Amino acid sequence: MSDKPYTLIDLQAASPDVPQDSIISRQVYRDERLNVTLFAFAAGQELTEHTAAFPAVLHFLEGEGKLILGDDTVELKPGLWVYMPAHLPHSLTARSRVIMLLTLLHDQR
Repeated sequence: MSDKPYTLIDLQAASPDVPQDSIISRQVYRDERLNVTLFAFAAGQELTEHTAAFPAVLHFLEGEGKLILGDDTVELKPGLWVYMPAHLPHSLTARSRVIMLLTLLHDQR
């Protein structure tokens, strides 16, 4: 355990290889306020519509696809950053290999 007041993560090195027809996730950080997970989607994979109990930030590092946020469709591309409030229906379809960083923001009351 580090005695440093910060955490450094090399997301390129942490990005998992993703076999064909697979979705891989790897938790990269967790504390009482944040849960950060790196996802890798093979081309053609999708997450069907679902919601999250907490607000979330999606940051797309690689790939192309389609992201549906409520009633809106967004073209997924590298560099796309999305804030989603809790309970927003969303889904994702990967047209190519997609690497996404998901940050869940836990209630801080």
